[in-house]
Amino acid sequence: MTPMDENKRYQQGMKIRRAVLGDEHVDRAVAATTDFNRDFQDFITRSAWGEIWARPGLPRHTRSLLTLAMMVALNRSEEFRLHVKAAFNNGVTRDQIKEVLLHSAIYCGVPAANSAFHIAADVFREMDGETKSNSKKRRRP
Repeated sequence: MTPMDENKRYQQGMKIRRAVLGDEHVDRAVAATTDFNRDFQDFITRSAWGEIWARPGLPRHTRSLLTLAMMVALNRSEEFRLHVKAAFNNGVTRDQIKEVLLHSAIYCGVPAANSAFHIAADVFREMDGETKSNSKKRRRP
């Protein structure tokens, strides 16, 4: 990989960040940038997105699956929710997410996977335009 200067790494990172997380999320993060968190936002754009996610060794699809499993292991529900949505931008299917969560139950623990299943189901409902109450009403006999 050709070495990049920090500005090029930032630009590449922002491009990948937008492709994976979506413009809406990135625009919110950029709008919420303050003097306090500006260095952190710059750091994650350059390092996580411009360096690691840009590496050619793994496709984004695989990186999404790995990220989901790591968020389960670390019990990072907010980041897990974000990356469930992002995974679809990388071609990950609901069935593949289910398999990651089942696999995570063995290696990360059933409670962690159980929580992740609930969060993923909520994200799927949001993506399908449903609310929890609509989903529950439809299931009733």
